Amino acid sequence: MNRRTLLRTALAGAAGVAAGVAGTRELPSWFGWDQPPVRGGYAAAADDLTAIKHADVAIRYRVETTEPVVAFTFDDGPAPQWTPMVLDALEAAGVPATFFMVGQNLADHADLVRGRLARHEVGNHSWSHADLATLDLQDVCDELDRTHEAIKQYTGRTATLMRPPFGHLGGSTALAAARAGYDIVLWSEEMHEIRYKNDPAAQARFIVDAVKPGDIILAHDAGDDRRLVTVHGLAAMFDGLRRRGFRFVTVSELIAVGAGGRSAATPL
Repeated sequence: MNRRTLLRTALAGAAGVAAGVAGTRELPSWFGWDQPPVRGGYAAAADDLTAIKHADVAIRYRVETTEPVVAFTFDDGPAPQWTPMVLDALEAAGVPATFFMVGQNLADHADLVRGRLARHEVGNHSWSHADLATLDLQDVCDELDRTHEAIKQYTGRTATLMRPPFGHLGGSTALAAARAGYDIVLWSEEMHEIRYKNDPAAQARFIVDAVKPGDIILAHDAGDDRRLVTVHGLAAMFDGLRRRGFRFVTVSELIAVGAGGRSAATPL
């Protein structure tokens, strides 16, 4: 058997396995994992085109610009203790941020953010912080839709951005985002709370030194005590970045800058 025939045979075998997988929801151990998502997950981004109501969906890690602007983002809240501390630090420094909220947490802790979001932006981070990449289209839509309505109800905002939990992005998530008209926002820099455990000054120095124009920074306003290294370092981050000439914007303002617009950024 020559190499071409061998390859054709291998591909045919793989196709047969794939067909069997689709029908039985069971995968052989050599396929890379033992069991697939229960509801089918990993849907192709062109799996159900009837879901699409918008022409496209952008996936943003950062924005291309030479303007010295940066967007801080906070995931997973609102949560007792953490979210008020983050809001206090932002307010003291006059810095806007984008909060990617978990709908269930917002419903449970709306009082924490009521009246405190004037300069900030709110994005969708799913209802239950599920791994959206393992869900089928309907389940992803349910996660996003419930949170979208909670954001409207409790903040009076209409979200236009979403961030998938863990940064895990499957085809069904892209379809659901296109259906809702969301841009998908990831990040280009992030806090390293384990590396800089108990050393907020080092965490702050890392961010101040690493940030480039157009960066989106990932942080959290919920979680365990390791989050404190970020919270306690925020003031130093803001001060250090201002010294470097940076201004602070929400993600939507950052996108506008990348599109050629001038941001209404926080002044130096």
